[in-house]
Amino acid sequence: MESKKIYCVVLGGGGHAKVVIDAMKGGESAIPYAVLDVDALLWGKEILGVPIRGGNDHIEMLKKEGVTHFVAGIGGVRDNSPRKKLFEWGMQQGLLPLTLYHPSAVVSSHSHIGSGSVLLARSVVNPGVVIGDNCIINTGALIDHDCIIGHHIHIAPGVTLSGGVKIGTSAHIGAGAVIIQGVSVGEDAVVAAGAVVVRDVPPRVVVKGVPAK
Repeated sequence: MESKKIYCVVLGGGGHAKVVIDAMKGGESAIPYAVLDVDALLWGKEILGVPIRGGNDHIEMLKKEGVTHFVAGIGGVRDNSPRKKLFEWGMQQGLLPLTLYHPSAVVSSHSHIGSGSVLLARSVVNPGVVIGDNCIINTGALIDHDCIIGHHIHIAPGVTLSGGVKIGTSAHIGAGAVIIQGVSVGEDAVVAAGAVVVRDVPPRVVVKGVPAK
């Protein structure tokens, strides 16, 4: 390994791992060195040329080989708790969470992106935005000015958050949803795909439709 390079393990070998690896390969921040997954049927296979080395018990071996960072390779539909647990496990192993931007993501220098968060292709993050740890800002999502996004949140493809929106920890905002300015979404809440949210969403509820109910 080259000493100045950052070598990263991807935890989880699902579909999300593919877009994470693609983002890494398109940038210069880190090299995707290996994938770990609990599914033994995946061991020995590859994702975009990156080997799936085995289960989580291989982490110490990878550390000895020079891996210092990790990124969560699973997404989440409605329930972000598996991704949260994987993030916490990576931290417990003494690895550093990789914050990853796809080369086509547009991120204001006047925003804050938390550790281990992933900003995928053509996502936009405008000034004054604060994004917590271990979040997914998925393909084509638009986060307008002064939005506050908690930890372990999935903003799915094509979502639009207008200015001043607040999203609580572990919430899920489904594909193509629109949340108008100043609205708050509570922790563990789910906004269904295509919903238009015009009023605050309490914690741990699901809303859908236009307007969302």
